[in-house]
Amino acid sequence: MRKKLLLTALFLGIAFDILFWKKAPGISFFIFIALCLAAGYLLLQAQHIYSARKNLFLLVPIIFFSVMTFTRSDPFTSFLNYTLTLFSAAVLVMTYRSGLWILYGLSDYVANTFHLIGSMLSLGWAQITHTGSQQKINNGRKYINNIWPVVRGLLLAIPILLVFTVLFSSADLIFAQRIDDFLVYLNPEKLAEIIFRGSYILVIAYFLIGIIGHAEGRSQNKKLIGLDKPTVAPFLGFTEASIILGSVLLLFSAFVIIQFQYFFSGQANIIIEGFTYSEYARRGFGELVSVAVFSLMLLRSLSTITKRESNKQKKNFSGLVVGLVFLVIIILASSYQRLFLYESAYGFSQLRTYSHVFMIWLGILLIAVVAIEIFKRQRAFANIALLVLMGFTVSLNTLNVDSFIVRQNINRAVKGKELDASYLSTLTSDAVPTLVKAYSSSNLPSKIKDGVGAAIVCYEASNETDDSQAQSWQSFHLSDWNAARELEAVQESLENYRIQDDDWPIVVISPNGTEYPCHNFLFFD
Repeated sequence: MRKKLLLTALFLGIAFDILFWKKAPGISFFIFIALCLAAGYLLLQAQHIYSARKNLFLLVPIIFFSVMTFTRSDPFTSFLNYTLTLFSAAVLVMTYRSGLWILYGLSDYVANTFHLIGSMLSLGWAQITHTGSQQKINNGRKYINNIWPVVRGLLLAIPILLVFTVLFSSADLIFAQRIDDFLVYLNPEKLAEIIFRGSYILVIAYFLIGIIGHAEGRSQNKKLIGLDKPTVAPFLGFTEASIILGSVLLLFSAFVIIQFQYFFSGQANIIIEGFTYSEYARRGFGELVSVAVFSLMLLRSLSTITKRESNKQKKNFSGLVVGLVFLVIIILASSYQRLFLYESAYGFSQLRTYSHVFMIWLGILLIAVVAIEIFKRQRAFANIALLVLMGFTVSLNTLNVDSFIVRQNINRAVKGKELDASYLSTLTSDAVPTLVKAYSSSNLPSKIKDGVGAAIVCYEASNETDDSQAQSWQSFHLSDWNAARELEAVQESLENYRIQDDDWPIVVISPNGTEYPCHNFLFFD
């Protein structure tokens, strides 16, 4: 088994090099994850070590998010896809035999993550140096003794080979050319690259040995942290906690009353105070989301450290939590509406779209906090928060953020708002099919179509890729492939656009003479 483990880990290290060395990320990540899962399962099942059935559920996020890494291109969604794939795979390893992740609290996740890191650093060396018996030690010494004559023979043969190589090179020009080609391949730069690549292949193989070793020998731990005794014993009195929650409730209530008077009641009340609707909406949604996040942290902290010695105290504390969450959800609704008005006035962007979706899932998490408080299932918070994060990421993948931004901004423009073609050109390949569809539409007003065409030309001018990477199968990305296919279909109709790139930023001049800068470098949100 040990020999198979070492060879498999080395194979995976070489696979990593083939998939990622000087290659743009693409389908390679999914392939590598699939190889690691298959290799790990086959090695462990060969020893009759089987995964807990509950871990089958973990394969769903691993497969889904790893597939989405080469399906979606927008940066934040991609980051979440990579992160959740790796985290789900780590949880699978940590609980391979026990399947206890479903009962994990936050402390369990933290502690077992550090245990896994420790296994990656230590178990690889244990597997490599393990001999097991005196017989194996003697065999090892015998093997080393047999190696030394080979080493001495090679050292004696090298100078002799050099002499004959020089003579053959002088005698035959073709042979000399082949030797020169070989020496060029072994130039210092190439040699340094070979050493570096070989080194990280061994490092990756070493870590993978530790990961598989952890699943084999350390994933059956059934002890849960804080199950019998709380990790942090409650120390804050009920009276102090009630004062904190009660005072926050009063402040939030006052804010919510103002929201109903000046915001939920409509535009007239805001104008009376001297603000336009867009000016009022422009500020505050970020701060209100922060209020909701800090409120969640406050509730979780107080729930952990507050003493509740009687049923009456428990009910009163739960009532305060329910009241505060209710107000926070109203505040989130205010923030959501502010952001919607801001988008209506200034357009949709990636950050604003992320924020919109995040607010919905934050509201769901707050409702879940109420449920676990009422049913006294505080340990479930970590898994619920993880499910909410996964739901948030699934929503972004399903929504296709950049495509959504294009549709919404074009709809705004049709209704008379300004179209920011420069910003649209900075979006990822996810936006291209929607841009092309809009440009090809016969119902789009000519002015808007002019801007959409400029955005497409700007995108092409700003996203020229290295041909070697673009043609690499490891770098295949479904979004990029689809964008290239769509762009090819409209190339002929875009020939009347001119690119002026004498200075930065690049400027696209449309057929009617309008200039569009290709980089909206003053855009921050």
